[in-house]
Amino acid sequence: MATTATPTGAEPVNTLSASGSYSGKVRHMKIANNYGTAIFYGDFVQPVAAGVIEKDTKTATLTPIGIFVGCSFTDPTTKQLTFSQFYPASTAADDVSAYVVDDPNVVFKIQGDATLAQTSMFLNAGVVQTAGSVDFGRSKNALDSSTAATTNTLPLRILEFVDGPTSSVGDAFTDVLAIFAAGDHAYSNATGV
Repeated sequence: MATTATPTGAEPVNTLSASGSYSGKVRHMKIANNYGTAIFYGDFVQPVAAGVIEKDTKTATLTPIGIFVGCSFTDPTTKQLTFSQFYPASTAADDVSAYVVDDPNVVFKIQGDATLAQTSMFLNAGVVQTAGSVDFGRSKNALDSSTAATTNTLPLRILEFVDGPTSSVGDAFTDVLAIFAAGDHAYSNATGV
């Protein structure tokens, strides 16, 4: 029973795609030198006009290109190639390569910030943005349970409840499987960046 808030952002687990099984494929995308916002494993990222990605910090709307699952860069102090589960804000490196699960059909696990009833199934919801953990490199974002509604502009669609020893429908902090709501993913949006 999930009685404690332990959000870890979006954890890719599957895909809706009929073309094959989920393989965890990532695309390498550039983060700008000295980008000033930390990005954690499980954060949503968005493309920007400079041709790079940044953390998608919106709550009721998102324009994601995917889910951040790590990065590599030349450490400005040690001059060594470094692999990290999170991007440290303001890293002075020209070679920051983010690893992004960019499949528009990705299914991800995310914890609700409160109870979600069975009637929340197939509703859309927003995101609660919280600073991630530098100790663990993980996001602390959650699904905003209070926004669960039919509203077509909300960015996440609740697909299924995670039912197991640590979560079930109606728990204080319900874990769900979700997808990007129709038209919100950068690849399915008709407007370019």
